[in-house]
Amino acid sequence: MNEKLHVLIIEDDFRVAEINRQLVEQVEGYQVAAVAKTGDEAMEFLNSGGRLPDLILLDVFIPDRRGLELFWEIRNSFHQIGIIMLSAAKETSTVEEVLHGGIYDYLVKPVDFERFEKALIRYREQKFMLASSQELEQADIDRLIGMQPAFPLSAPPHPDGSLPKGIDQLTLLGVLNILKESEPDGVNAMETGKAVGVSRSTARRYLEHLVSIGEAKPQLNYGEIGRPERRYIPWTK
Repeated sequence: MNEKLHVLIIEDDFRVAEINRQLVEQVEGYQVAAVAKTGDEAMEFLNSGGRLPDLILLDVFIPDRRGLELFWEIRNSFHQIGIIMLSAAKETSTVEEVLHGGIYDYLVKPVDFERFEKALIRYREQKFMLASSQELEQADIDRLIGMQPAFPLSAPPHPDGSLPKGIDQLTLLGVLNILKESEPDGVNAMETGKAVGVSRSTARRYLEHLVSIGEAKPQLNYGEIGRPERRYIPWTK
């Protein structure tokens, strides 16, 4: 997934909408396609015939729609688009209804950026996994629906069972899959970044992490001119 994911923000408060735009654009791999202040504006954009957004950030309270009318209008007509609710509404009945309607996540305002970023990263990596695989094993499905094992790879986790800071589980799995498919030539950071949909520096960080846990082995390829190229190959066990 080399292209950025497109996001439609539906928010009637222009100040909150601008904050949400800034939050989205701080997350790697995303761009805001449009901002709609009303349900009519949102549906006009979705029905315009242009590229549909990959993800919608939707508030429960929209002035020209009652209750969750807009949510169901979008869900019934554009079921392929992911929806994350960003709302001050905390009623159990509201949360339960949109969960049954298939939302990807629900974030309560005021939104914490770290939680927001985590939701978008997980959605991006889920899109990558679904786009890059024709079949999924049970472990892959478990990760997609959030029933993740403490550590999906063969290497040992940190003492507390977590991944290092800056290493996301699904991104790591994507990089590992690219690495395993790269034999015998291996991959470099730029190739990996393009394949996974992250920057070169981010890809290098993940590849070096795989080296540190014994899943990858670095090698230097010396060309005729210029600096040697650092490539990574799967570690044969």
